[in-house]
Amino acid sequence: MSDLFAPHLPKDVEARRPLADRLRPKTLAEVTGQEHLTGEDGVLARMIASGSLGSMIFWGPPGTGKTTVARLLSGEAGLAFEQISAIFSGVADLKKVFEAARMRRMDGRQTLLFVDEIHRFNRAQQDGFLPVMEDGTVILVGATTENPSFELNAALLSRARVLTFKPHDEESLGTLLKRAEEVEGKPLPLDADARASLVRMADGDGRAVLTLAEEVWRAAREGEVFDTEGLTRIVQRRAPVYDKGQDGHYNLISALHKSVRGSDPDAALYYLCRMFDAGEDPLYLGRRLVRMAVEDIGLADPQALVICNAAKDAYDYLGSPEGELALAQACVYLATAPKSNGVYMAYKSAMRAAKENGSLLPPKHILNAPTKLMKAEGYNDGYRYDHDEPDAFSGQDYFPEKMGRKTFYDPPERGFEREIRKRLDWWAKLRRERGG
Repeated sequence: MSDLFAPHLPKDVEARRPLADRLRPKTLAEVTGQEHLTGEDGVLARMIASGSLGSMIFWGPPGTGKTTVARLLSGEAGLAFEQISAIFSGVADLKKVFEAARMRRMDGRQTLLFVDEIHRFNRAQQDGFLPVMEDGTVILVGATTENPSFELNAALLSRARVLTFKPHDEESLGTLLKRAEEVEGKPLPLDADARASLVRMADGDGRAVLTLAEEVWRAAREGEVFDTEGLTRIVQRRAPVYDKGQDGHYNLISALHKSVRGSDPDAALYYLCRMFDAGEDPLYLGRRLVRMAVEDIGLADPQALVICNAAKDAYDYLGSPEGELALAQACVYLATAPKSNGVYMAYKSAMRAAKENGSLLPPKHILNAPTKLMKAEGYNDGYRYDHDEPDAFSGQDYFPEKMGRKTFYDPPERGFEREIRKRLDWWAKLRRERGG
């Protein structure tokens, strides 16, 4: 609960409240790390100044202030505040909240309904918000750590603006620690290196950095100052090698991808292990390996994609750390496989052609004719069934007539694509001979 809403508590009780709770901002201007939303020129500040709030989805990692901002938003806009969690609430709970909001609206007061973990509601439950959003019964503010594009209904997203909450950077987390020292009335008993390690341990989570600070204060004896080793021992947590949301993450995944593409299994394995050691999500790495299989190996070795998907299944089955070996095996397989971006480039070319010629109809001879009218219009007229033709190849032209034949896929003479090249050359020869 925010200090803005908390009852007056005796000093000893107040001191026992978690530090993160005691440091909750009292105004949007005090919110740290989300200046693009809450600063003077931020989106939310402008909404309040205009006197018009719409429904929103707050998307961002844990500990970035989504709940706090929703509470402060309701207070500064003069709205009633209701909060539910999709984890613990069902249809009956929603109906009660909606009914209470309708009663308030009759009295001239609107309700801001904050729904934590909104992506946990199923599609039908999400649809239940639409009528009360449309008639103004509630202003919905949903919070999610998952990508709204994948987890929320299109109908819900069309009625709500998505606002992205950023992970706290080192400066923002440092500001929170300074505020904590002011509230506690004493410095954090850490040397400079240990303080920097504490910030990295929080991994962009403001609540986590304050919880870690509390642990340090509880553990420190009179006059004791911890170095990095002492900090690690006290909080039983290791500082990540890089922040998964920042440059270190992208630098290492780029190095891994380029090492695979460059057929250097030793370097690829090194960067993969660097990311494992940093605490990267192994399934994220599995997804990146699948992307490498289809982008950089392609049909030069069709087994590459099979191997990567098998590695993902093996990790799901074994878990960490045993399953990491399966991902390492897939990584080495990709790095040592013949390389081809033939399908990747063909896909990009075909996509450009599809956008440029999206209105062209396929030729009538390859369209089915389920009705007499369609037959009369020439649908399916002249189509030759390839399996009935010599070499099971008719050589017909399947592109729209106004477009003409195009070549998108140009397989290189490497790996399995050497065989594909032979097939394409053979079919091209037959097509020329048969006038297709």
